Amino acid sequence: KWQWLWLCYAITMAPDRQLNLNDDQLFSLMKLRRNVADVCTLPYHDDHFLLRWLRARNFDCAAAEKMLRESLKWRAEWDVDDLEEWEAPAVFERFYPSGICGYDREGSPVIVLPFSGMDIWGMLHTVTKADIIKQTVRTLERHLTLARSQASVHGPQANQLVAIIDMTDFNLRQYAWRPAGELVISMIQMYEANYPEILKACYIINVPKVFALAFSIVKNFLNDYTLSKIQIFKAEPSKWGPALLRQIPADNLPQHFGGDMVDPDGDPRCPSKIPQGGKVPKSMYVRKSDRLASEGKESYCSATVRKGEKLRLNYLAAQEGSFLKWGFYSDGHDIKFGVSSKDEEGRETVVVPVHRVECHKSEEVGTIECPTPATYTIIFDNSYSYLRNKKLHYSISIMTPEDSVDNSPEE
Repeated sequence: KWQWLWLCYAITMAPDRQLNLNDDQLFSLMKLRRNVADVCTLPYHDDHFLLRWLRARNFDCAAAEKMLRESLKWRAEWDVDDLEEWEAPAVFERFYPSGICGYDREGSPVIVLPFSGMDIWGMLHTVTKADIIKQTVRTLERHLTLARSQASVHGPQANQLVAIIDMTDFNLRQYAWRPAGELVISMIQMYEANYPEILKACYIINVPKVFALAFSIVKNFLNDYTLSKIQIFKAEPSKWGPALLRQIPADNLPQHFGGDMVDPDGDPRCPSKIPQGGKVPKSMYVRKSDRLASEGKESYCSATVRKGEKLRLNYLAAQEGSFLKWGFYSDGHDIKFGVSSKDEEGRETVVVPVHRVECHKSEEVGTIECPTPATYTIIFDNSYSYLRNKKLHYSISIMTPEDSVDNSPEE
């Protein structure tokens, strides 16, 4: 019976013999196609599309079907197929950086993202998180539509994306801000859950030293396939330049990145093709800073740390690779803050030395990785104050790598 099914499939799907699958993989593909026939009805829901989900789940048909159905449900919730009808806020047209400069040697679209051009602080004071996610999804969907068009001409090897992310002047401080950090993690999780196997190559170039700290957190939310496609380069054009040109013809690469392309006015960055973004002017802000800062504060706890005393709060990180996240502010005066941990054998370690924080001026936020199971103690230290109690507002949580930030659309 199995051989008969295989033969029938091989005959009816003869054009897809080039998929280069073994018998077990071909059977999984055949089974998945049969199981999702009720929901995969669009022209591009072909074998190449289904293989993305199978490969993302190591050809476990049941797991691939679950992932695909959940993604289709997500698309319906976000109205992804009708986002072209969405009237995006004007700020995106002027200040949302990224564009396609051309195609790689196999015909895949090449996306360029001037990362420092993304003013995440200004954006989140101008539009909602949901707006930014919608804009990102709509942009990605346009790129994938172009990739499918390229594949019809150049073959399936063109049905993926190449990305160049320029980290020149990267500002870590913006992304240490809690709303910005949560938005980034949310979008990474959204990408991994709904766009498996679309990345052919990603070149992250001109990375500063602080990038290593940010990437050490971000990479925990990326799957092995995505990580395998990423190449990271310091500000050394002599190294990243040849790598880009091996993948991308010079006439499809801006001169700024070692290619031959320039804008009609001679600009080597080609902003006519690749919007550079920039700082959002305050005149476009439509949300007050205090309103934005107060978002989610209903989940904050409040406590008074009496003069000469300390407040200790314990949190169990039961799973290795978890993250301890905090955000806190005080009314009127500073306080000392630190983090320690105690592992299963009782060994204590200072994770964040106790230090003075001016959290009465701006909210203090942070995230640390918890590499092994341990109990983490947050310390708010007011022992140095003999005159004043400190009113404190805080939100502290343990997040496992599998935890999902709420991805439902905001109103």
